[in-house]
Amino acid sequence: MYAPHTEHDVREMLDVIGVTSLDALAAPPRGLAIAGDLDVPPAMPESVAYQHLRELSRKNQPGDVDASFLGAGAYRHYQPPAVPYLATRSEFITAYTPYQAEASQGSLQAIFEWQTYVCLLTGLDVSNASVYDGSTALVEGVIMASQATGSKRVVVSAALHPGYRAVLKTYADGMGIEIVDAPLLSNGTTDIPASMDGAAAFVVQSPNFYGCIEDVAACAKAAHAAKALCVEVIVEAMSLGALKTPGECGADIAVGEAQSFGLPVGYGGPYVGFVATTKEHVRRLPGRLVGETHDVDGRKAYVLTLQGREQHIRRELASSNICTNQALCALFATIYLATVGAHGLRSIAAANMARARDLRKALLSLDGVTARFDAPFFNEFAVRLPVAASRAVDALKPHDIVAGLPLSRLGSGDENDLLVCATETTSIEGIARFAARLKEVMEHAVAAV
Repeated sequence: MYAPHTEHDVREMLDVIGVTSLDALAAPPRGLAIAGDLDVPPAMPESVAYQHLRELSRKNQPGDVDASFLGAGAYRHYQPPAVPYLATRSEFITAYTPYQAEASQGSLQAIFEWQTYVCLLTGLDVSNASVYDGSTALVEGVIMASQATGSKRVVVSAALHPGYRAVLKTYADGMGIEIVDAPLLSNGTTDIPASMDGAAAFVVQSPNFYGCIEDVAACAKAAHAAKALCVEVIVEAMSLGALKTPGECGADIAVGEAQSFGLPVGYGGPYVGFVATTKEHVRRLPGRLVGETHDVDGRKAYVLTLQGREQHIRRELASSNICTNQALCALFATIYLATVGAHGLRSIAAANMARARDLRKALLSLDGVTARFDAPFFNEFAVRLPVAASRAVDALKPHDIVAGLPLSRLGSGDENDLLVCATETTSIEGIARFAARLKEVMEHAVAAV
């Protein structure tokens, strides 16, 4: 490691602050130091450590098995080979933040095109390109609504993804924002409160965590009647290829996760969030926006604009402290959308809906399996099994079947409730294999009672 200071320099600095050594400077506060040695294995040679890590990695269950029915916030979609090939070209790889003023026009153009796609998909006027993932995008949307209305109270659907809710609660606790729950109806959609007076926003996810498609237009109407904003959350972005846009439904702010567009499911990230809104709230958007302009010779140019964060204005006036963007992930999504096109996206979304209905038909044909909700759905839905869902999931693992998410694991359902998903990558043969094995598991469980 290169250190610019000589021993004499270090000695002089330590003398000034009255510390005898660098170790003493880095010593933990009294009472926090661990007595004795740490209980960790001894160090290994690099070659042995490499082999040890390979053995650990073999314990992972691959997520690309044919019969995977797990969604719940991260979705398995086909990634055209052109997407990683183009996105990982050396022109796009940089160790430096790629949105600075001195960045290439190519990087800025890619960000501009990503923003344009988000606006087309959401039906709203303007989008940014600086949000880590869907959950942090939700937080930024709530902050925007709070600042726009001056209220510190938000009404949140009970069908919001539990992970998103946890992130929102973490931020809200620190900012003094009160979260009020809107309960669920028996069909799996949100029971719109009769009154939301004094609220900054009504937050509703569609399709919601249970896969049910919400009546976002009715939610927006109710929010506007209370002078609140409607924040629509989109966790499965592929649904935008089939459903009405947030703009068409009257949402003021759309936030979400775009992992479905060309990004693989990989240990929970990195993914790419998005925020879009109307022109009225453009100056409250967090992070960076790239705009298109022309130079003095009339040539097209892309420039950063409207960066309302703490580095540019007073911290108390900044709508966000987000500064690092997800440019490479957004580039993956941009290339994916350019590759499949509008017609292709609608076709893929339709394939998702068709496969999910094949899956639902197969599961509901089994004795004892019932639909948890009856509201319309996109590619994900909940069923109730005659056995514990976690037991079924564990029993199917050895058969390379990822059966879905037991809702009780996230405190979102009974122990027999299972959330399942099908996408364009789900095969008819995989659905048949899943149904056949699940039938065996349930019969074995009943016989054992």
